[in-house]
Formats: sequence, structure tokens, C-alpha cells
Amino acid sequence: MSVLRNPFALLGAYFTVVAGGSTYLLREHHIYNLEEHEARMDELEGTLRGHIGVIEEALDRLEGNATEADRGKKMDEYYGKRGRIEKEK
Repeated sequence: MSVLRNPFALLGAYFTVVAGGSTYLLREHHIYNLEEHEARMDELEGTLRGHIGVIEEALDRLEGNATEADRGKKMDEYYGKRGRIEKEK
């Protein structure tokens, strides 16, 4: 019997192609979701860093350590670090 005439061989080949194709599509979808998640987390990190700067500035003003010239510096400093790993030397 020829392999092409054997229904079990054709069915096996069909399921192999289907499994391979679905695995490929799921992998591509997973990679896309990982990139989207990383972008959302970067945006969230920047927002949180900005809010931390605002809170620290308010605390400095309450303690009387801040001047009017310092307003906005910490927020900009923290927000500017977003998404970077900076090591102190």
C-alpha cells in the first residue's frame, strides 16, 4: 500500500501540521503579549516614580527643607530614571 493511500498516514500528517501551526500561532501571540505587558509596566513604573517624587517634595515642604527653587526637581529626577538600570560607581 502506498503511504498516500493510507488514511491513517494522511490523518497523522494532517494532525502534525495542525499541531505545528497552532503551536507557532500561540507562540507568536505569547511574544506579542509579553511585549505589550512590558510596555505597560514601563509606563506604570514611570508614573509611580513621578508620584514618589511629588510625595517626597510635599514631605520636604512640610518638614521645611525645601525651597521654591526645588519644586518639581525630584519628580523630574525620578521620572527621568524610568526604564533604566543605573548602577552607582
